[in-house]
Amino acid sequence: MKFVTLVALGSIFVSLPAYASVDCNKAEDQSTMTKCASDELAKVDKQLNENYKKIEKRLADDEEAKKLLITSQRLWMKFRDAECNFATSTTSGGSIHPMMVASCRTQLTTARSKQLSDYLNCEEGDLSCPVPSGD
Repeated sequence: MKFVTLVALGSIFVSLPAYASVDCNKAEDQSTMTKCASDELAKVDKQLNENYKKIEKRLADDEEAKKLLITSQRLWMKFRDAECNFATSTTSGGSIHPMMVASCRTQLTTARSKQLSDYLNCEEGDLSCPVPSGD
């Protein structure tokens, strides 16, 4: 029994590098396309988190603004997830559904990340910008 387990684990580890080096532009099967969509979401989510942390840092001396940022981000995440659940509801239960959800979340996360990035790049004196300049 131990031999069978070792062989199974060995085959998983051998196939991991090949799976990790997938060319997403040439993906042809649903599993690979879903993985690529998930990887893209992880990439844009990382950028969003970096922008968010920079804003948090700039708001370190403004507890009220920091609370508003946290509330805004939490509600935005709920909105994103609810919107994508609705937008992809026609594919629910299908093998394409996880890819569609990931693609929707990527699109909305990219837009939110840009919004946060814009806050980080406001000109000095811009009263419509809730984030102080980083200078």
